[in-house]
Amino acid sequence: MNKISTDIFVISNPSQAKLNELDVFNWSIWEKEISEFSWMYGEAETCYFLEGDAVVTPNNGTPVKIGKGDLVTFPAGMSCTWKINQTVTKHYQFG
Repeated sequence: MNKISTDIFVISNPSQAKLNELDVFNWSIWEKEISEFSWMYGEAETCYFLEGDAVVTPNNGTPVKIGKGDLVTFPAGMSCTWKINQTVTKHYQFG
């Protein structure tokens, strides 16, 4: 049986070179108002926060605070709860 990782990987204020290398600014944009909801990642997601403030808590894991300027990777198979404290705008890419 495979163990699902609950590790959320965050790079705060990555370099412009890193963002360009990933082609972040050509990814789709997602926006979400203040809310709380459950989510399950069917595949890994990498995203770059343009605005906002949120806490993502993996089921049976440690809460992770994320927001503007953070480059975040969520692992495939992770179930979690999102608590958005300030409207989030982010570029994102799955896979």
